[in-house]
Amino acid sequence: VSLTQARIDMSELDEDSDGFLQPYEMEAYIRGLIPNLAQLRDMPAEFIQMYCHIATHKFFFFCDPSRRGKACIKKILLSNCLQELMELHQESEGEAADTEQPDNWFSLASTQRICDMFIDLDRDANGTLSEEELQGYADATLTDIFIQRAFDEHVRHGKTVNGLAWEMDLESFLDFVLALENKDTPEGLTYIFKCLDLQGKGYLTAADIHILFRDVREKWIQVGNYEVCIEDVRDEIWDMVKPVDPLRITLCDMLQCKQGGTIASMLIDVRGFWAHDNRENLLQEEGESLDIDGAV
Repeated sequence: VSLTQARIDMSELDEDSDGFLQPYEMEAYIRGLIPNLAQLRDMPAEFIQMYCHIATHKFFFFCDPSRRGKACIKKILLSNCLQELMELHQESEGEAADTEQPDNWFSLASTQRICDMFIDLDRDANGTLSEEELQGYADATLTDIFIQRAFDEHVRHGKTVNGLAWEMDLESFLDFVLALENKDTPEGLTYIFKCLDLQGKGYLTAADIHILFRDVREKWIQVGNYEVCIEDVRDEIWDMVKPVDPLRITLCDMLQCKQGGTIASMLIDVRGFWAHDNRENLLQEEGESLDIDGAV
């Protein structure tokens, strides 16, 4: 499908001709594509509606960052999302393709993974996730304070409820997963930074870093790792970011340092800190793997 054809198809679905698509219009576009995408044409009919919903959500996460409920057609056409979706035109080639599919958000394997993950976490099967249930995400490596802040900023924010605890619905869960799986993008990092900004001031202080990493350190020690000094990690993060104001780290600083995703992982996920702490060994192993592949 050419960009020209995609533009024509989207424009036909743009009911008010304002150059934007609403979610249901984007879902209709994706539904129309499915028979023409080699890796999706055998999708079970009962899964098509859910597939279109999950696929559309990624477009809106990246193309509607202000959450206006509509995405610019031009932005959609130029997005990496559309390119990723169109990769499913290619016929899968045996087992190799099957192992790569989950990396593509729009693959059938990926969307089924998301659904299964949500269902598995939803232990009381009420269709939403509590903070306690979400703590099981990613083998429970995320810190409790990050989970709490995700609820504060992206589930409860701006809402009122009469004595009931707000829970995370599928829409909010998709945002959560997209942010964590795309931490190096401005959209993903913006989502996470709001959670890291404990005081809602628009920047992080040394005290914020201390509080955030304290939970990571606790999980780190629990699984038998060596003692780690919070102040040393805080200083390392400051060196990585090199903020404009030496006393505070802004979202802009995190984006400009090109290591924002790594820093976010260090502050919210014990596995992310482990990966950073072992980065030299991991790079060496990766290099050795490449050498072996090249020799074969």
